[in-house]
Amino acid sequence: MNTGCVELTSDELRIQLETMVDKMPAFPQSVQRILQLTADLNCPHKELVQIIEHDPVITVKILKLLNSAYYNLPHKITSIKRSVVYIGFNTIKNLALSIASVGMLPKKNGAGFDSGQFLLHSLSTAAIAKKLGGRINEPEIDKTDCFVGGLIHDFGKIVFAQYKPDKFSQSLQKSKAEQISLHEAELEIIGADHGTVGSILGEKWQFTPSLIECIGAHHDDDGLNNGMRDCVVAANQVSKKLALGHSGHNVIDELPGAVSDRFGMGLDDLIDSLGDIEAEREEIKAYAYM
Repeated sequence: MNTGCVELTSDELRIQLETMVDKMPAFPQSVQRILQLTADLNCPHKELVQIIEHDPVITVKILKLLNSAYYNLPHKITSIKRSVVYIGFNTIKNLALSIASVGMLPKKNGAGFDSGQFLLHSLSTAAIAKKLGGRINEPEIDKTDCFVGGLIHDFGKIVFAQYKPDKFSQSLQKSKAEQISLHEAELEIIGADHGTVGSILGEKWQFTPSLIECIGAHHDDDGLNNGMRDCVVAANQVSKKLALGHSGHNVIDELPGAVSDRFGMGLDDLIDSLGDIEAEREEIKAYAYM
């Protein structure tokens, strides 16, 4: 296959990637403000509630999610203020962030990339990453942060599908034909993988350093001490093996050594240990049909 690759310097490639990312839509102003506000761990909860309540779209979708079968709360939640009492400050922040992220997904792209199946894969990875995050007894790891990490870990693919459609289509074809991981095909054809461009997108969207690192390193096996990344890496492979949505390629990798060590088992045993994932399926449906 003639890939039409052009050798670029690292600086030229970075400029190309940043130019593509700059074309991606910005978060709604309310979500940008939420990210700024919650960068301070001591930020007042009252101010967060006020910001969300001034965005009717985010408010309606949060309340719809909270009153879905997945949460199964004993009473109907009718206000953001009351929701904080029931499920906590960080969960509400991440609900707003997740809703905004899902809203960024374009319906069509020039690469023929199936955004519907991509969304299902992203949501299933998110739900399973959250489940795995609940197993890690480390104070800096919040399972709802793991959900966000799983949801947006592959958003670099959306950047490529929108702004490098021909090259990304070639990468998808190469991955399928040669049964290699998509990120390997991207490196050969585009010069960078979706993790790299996704981390640049994370910088634009003002994500936390830990989340940006998670996105950029979700195909690395470098012993990175990032529990969120490890949950996302594992959940990504679980989601693919269980065929929950489709991420653009079919190659299922064994867990990297650092990830396997964290959970004390390989991929198949980890899947067995998850048991019934009906609750995660309900969460996926709740987000997919917002």
